[in-house]
Amino acid sequence: MPLQNRVTPSGDIIADPHRGLFTGNRGIIHDPLTKTLLNKRWASPAWITCVCEFRGWRRQVMGARSWTELFFLDEATAFAAGHRPCFFCRRDDANRFRAAWQEGNGVANVLARDIDAVLHRERLEKGKKRLHALPMPVEKLPDGAMVQAGAESFLVLQGRALQWSMAGYRQAGHAIEDAMLLTPPSTLRAMGAGYRSVLHPSAGELKD
Repeated sequence: MPLQNRVTPSGDIIADPHRGLFTGNRGIIHDPLTKTLLNKRWASPAWITCVCEFRGWRRQVMGARSWTELFFLDEATAFAAGHRPCFFCRRDDANRFRAAWQEGNGVANVLARDIDAVLHRERLEKGKKRLHALPMPVEKLPDGAMVQAGAESFLVLQGRALQWSMAGYRQAGHAIEDAMLLTPPSTLRAMGAGYRSVLHPSAGELKD
């Protein structure tokens, strides 16, 4: 049975057999004896996205009193949930993200903790996922942005909305109405400034 450690674009943590392209964490939020989540869903404002393979290191997932391994379909999903690239295992990506985040948000010389503080305000509202009004029509959003319409999440790619699932993306079967922004606004501005998210291969199969 899969562990409850797969993250949706809305930030929920569910059990699903599909692992996805990235791992990451929000601190220690599990019991290693039972490999189940605690009541809390974060223990640190540093919500990071990591590579699944790094220097040949191996971890027993949720098997130690260490950070809780979470998994994401792709980087767009992690961004939507409120995570950012890790400055340890993804230093080049993290530095590119910081540069784009600075440019998009009109700031300079920010540290990782500065980004975390902004993201923490943008991703949560009274302990639950914060949704934001769209700053522009869905088709004008930068590639990698994610929105929510009803109970479904959608990736925006080349002006089109693709429906998200833990297994990958598929064509949206209906028009997207009354959508709200899942991606934190400061991250959206980083995308607008040129940061390109790593997307699940299924998105590329549908973009043309």
